Amino acid sequence: MSGLTPALLFRRVAIAEAITWALLLIGMALKYVSDTTELGVQVAGPIHGVVFVAYCVTAVVVAVDQRWTTGRTLLGLASAVPPFVTVVFDVVVDRRGGFGPWRLRDGEPGRGVDRPVAWLLRRPVRGLLAGLAAVAVLTGLALLVGPPV
Repeated sequence: MSGLTPALLFRRVAIAEAITWALLLIGMALKYVSDTTELGVQVAGPIHGVVFVAYCVTAVVVAVDQRWTTGRTLLGLASAVPPFVTVVFDVVVDRRGGFGPWRLRDGEPGRGVDRPVAWLLRRPVRGLLAGLAAVAVLTGLALLVGPPV
């Protein structure tokens, strides 16, 4: 994890979210425009849902570590809703100096929310497993509420 910076992690997940959006849009075009198959939506929909949740978890972890403002954090989360905006958000934040080195990997956590993020970053394998568990639980909760219409 030594080479994985906050910017690189965020960028990879933001791009993955945009790619799954593209796949879902292609699936929706096949289903609703050409009326040929629902397979694209059936496959890309769940994949996009999981990557969407992973993006949100990643955005929160990076936001806490990088001490983003509440506004920037909410904008980052909201950028996952319209197609491809996660990539635009990443570029804008990067140009404005919103990414630095991992602050909480070695530094002392100050605020209450810093502690769990510091734990995740200092124990990369456990942190990854905890992140995957969070994505699984949040995806499950979203499915309990009901799939998107």
